[in-house]
Amino acid sequence: MIHLPLGPPLIALLAAAAFGAGLVDAIAGGGGLVSLPALLAAGLPPVLALGTNKGQAVFGATASALTYWRRGAIDRDRAALGFAAGFVGSWLGARAVLAVPLGLLRGIVIVLLLIAAAVVLLRRNVAPRPTKLGPGAARAALLAIALGLGAYDGFFGPGTGSMLVIAFATVFGDALTRASGNAKVVNLASNLAAMTLFAAHGTILWRVALPMAAANALGATTGAHLAVRNGDRLVRVVVVAVVLAVVVKLVIDLLRTHGS
Repeated sequence: MIHLPLGPPLIALLAAAAFGAGLVDAIAGGGGLVSLPALLAAGLPPVLALGTNKGQAVFGATASALTYWRRGAIDRDRAALGFAAGFVGSWLGARAVLAVPLGLLRGIVIVLLLIAAAVVLLRRNVAPRPTKLGPGAARAALLAIALGLGAYDGFFGPGTGSMLVIAFATVFGDALTRASGNAKVVNLASNLAAMTLFAAHGTILWRVALPMAAANALGATTGAHLAVRNGDRLVRVVVVAVVLAVVVKLVIDLLRTHGS
């Protein structure tokens, strides 16, 4: 039994992190780089942190996707395939996480956090370009993007939204607002699949996930309605600083484990 002294003050701090994660994710993607490091820093083991993160993130993803849908910022002819592929990919990725030993998973999390942080740090505004993909090629590209990044989201998660926005802007030529809306469809599916599997295996700490979920949904709704100018640079700096601090903590924990 793992002792987790998570009292109301710490849960309140995690809820605040979840609000920020929802806000960031709705605007530019990458909200998991705020919420997952916060859960890891609170002392949750990797599998429990990943599960709890999905338990709270699905509510924000739903709120954000609904807002973009109502605004007409989602390509509805792509939505069904993107949702289905994202769901299947995430299910497979989440199953892979549950099969990985704890010690190995800690090392994988460190590497993936650094990679995801680098993606967000190095990402610049991606200018949409006209696309000449035919219907068949467009469906194949959507399937590959949603399935591949859905699997990554189920296995780990942080940075998925940002990578989806980049993919839709560069491959399909979506304007950034529309790319963000289309990304939310895949992100919602991947969060829902992973949450379902993690919940079935008891790896979601609901007394933490539910307060975070309410805050995440509020942040996501707020973020989807905001037109933030020059905010992405600040978000990248703060997110990467948090991630690097948690990576240092995880490395220290890993060294202590091997040294004991």
